[in-house]
Amino acid sequence: MEISTKPEILSPRLRHGAGLFDDENLDLLSHVLDDCFRIPGTSFRFGVYGIIGLIPGIGDILGGIASCLIVLAAWFRGVPYVTLARLVVNVALEIVIGCIPFIGDVFDIVWKANRRNYALLKRSLAQPRKHTWKDWVFLAGLTAVLLGLMAAPVVLLAWVFHAAFSFGFHSRH
Repeated sequence: MEISTKPEILSPRLRHGAGLFDDENLDLLSHVLDDCFRIPGTSFRFGVYGIIGLIPGIGDILGGIASCLIVLAAWFRGVPYVTLARLVVNVALEIVIGCIPFIGDVFDIVWKANRRNYALLKRSLAQPRKHTWKDWVFLAGLTAVLLGLMAAPVVLLAWVFHAAFSFGFHSRH
């Protein structure tokens, strides 16, 4: 009589925290950060990010660190780089604009970068290459706005110089 024994198979040690980036956990994180509280009698929702963002100086930074977990999860899960760039831009907008007193806090509550980023992650994983053109359009539009904002002072300064020199030139003759 032969006794056959099967070897014990142990799971790798590196997979200990693998559930951290599951859809369920990321959905919960984005929900807690962006829309877990509702003002009674309204459909207006806000999350922990909107509350900690009220702490001057450090609130938006702490919220931004929490928001980076979704970006990190997207990177680990193989989301295309253009989508990752869009995720980073969403978090950066939330942090940078969020630093503006009052206006930034309202922006944080309305923008909901974490819910946006979770939706982008899900969309990208469901159809990896189908929607990347939307990400390119978003980034191109954002680049155009930023270039416009950078060019506006230069154009204004050129107009002021032109007006000053042409006024000075015409007044002498």
